[in-house]
Amino acid sequence: MDTSLIDARRPPTEHGTQTIPDIGNLHDAATMFTQARPSLLHIAHRIVGNPAEAEDVVQEVWLRLQRTDRAVVHNPSALLRTITARLAMNVVQSARRRREFSATTWLPESADLDATPEAVAERQDAVEGAVGLLLATLTPKQRAAYILREGFGYSYDRIAALLQLSIVNSRQQVARAQQRLGTRRQRQEVDAFTHRRLVQAFLGAARTGDLTHLERILLADAN
Repeated sequence: MDTSLIDARRPPTEHGTQTIPDIGNLHDAATMFTQARPSLLHIAHRIVGNPAEAEDVVQEVWLRLQRTDRAVVHNPSALLRTITARLAMNVVQSARRRREFSATTWLPESADLDATPEAVAERQDAVEGAVGLLLATLTPKQRAAYILREGFGYSYDRIAALLQLSIVNSRQQVARAQQRLGTRRQRQEVDAFTHRRLVQAFLGAARTGDLTHLERILLADAN
């Protein structure tokens, strides 16, 4: 259990003459947040190592604080530090996934039967984001070649046979996909139905290991 958040919400204790602020009122919360902001930036920057991303993290902390039931928060400083550290770690993990995106498997691992609902939701969010990026950035052939190669380890000769390409061309499709994903330049609108269909195919393949349905969808789009 994460005791840091529990401590942040624990009834206050006396610490000499130190007064723990009441942030039930939004104006008081804003004042307290402004005072805490430099230390929160320091925490975020120390974790993410980037001033702009640290600023984004702290801005998100303020948004989270506004949505929090502040009436039950008895140690707002501890709560803000906890939220800041968690969000900053999320940024680091997301950046790591992006760096690995063009070189290694980016799909979630096979479903854990004991996974919590939160973990399942997080896995689905990750897939939805990745699919959206692929649909917006890559051509259908690039998308199919990239997913089969980097997502599921297909050989280039197998990809070439499926897409009716030469082996050299199948390699080129993957390389071009990696290049486009590296620049993150989105080139087209994403159709909601296509996105949902591909997400479901991804999740099914990751859960069962049966790629037949995913192959069928990728090839239908590419041919």
